[in-house]
Amino acid sequence: MSEHPQGRAFQEAVGYADAVIAGDTIYLSGVVAGMAKGETDLAAGYDRAFKGIAATLARAGASWDDVVDITTFHTDLAAHIDGFAAVKNKYVKAPFPAWTAIGVSRLYEPTAVVEIKVVAVKPRK
Repeated sequence: MSEHPQGRAFQEAVGYADAVIAGDTIYLSGVVAGMAKGETDLAAGYDRAFKGIAATLARAGASWDDVVDITTFHTDLAAHIDGFAAVKNKYVKAPFPAWTAIGVSRLYEPTAVVEIKVVAVKPRK
């Protein structure tokens, strides 16, 4: 569950978790990205989302190096994919995970432009 009280309350009200561990596999719920007030560039929002995913992975005992699958949902795939990929590539290194990018008409969070869902495998010790 979320480390933040407001996030935890939302998750409990709606009924989901940041991540679920099943055996050696870690399934993360989607993390949304968008601009905060005063921002004019989506890169900061993408970066916040990737940092949030990294924090959830760390709580589960993994990192971006352990991600095997990424699914992203974009409200304007053509307009945002280059900037999104540039930020993603700061976190996701070779060998690359599978990645599926899907265009959608809207996301649950009205200010979000991208939602990122990942699957990771716990590293062997």
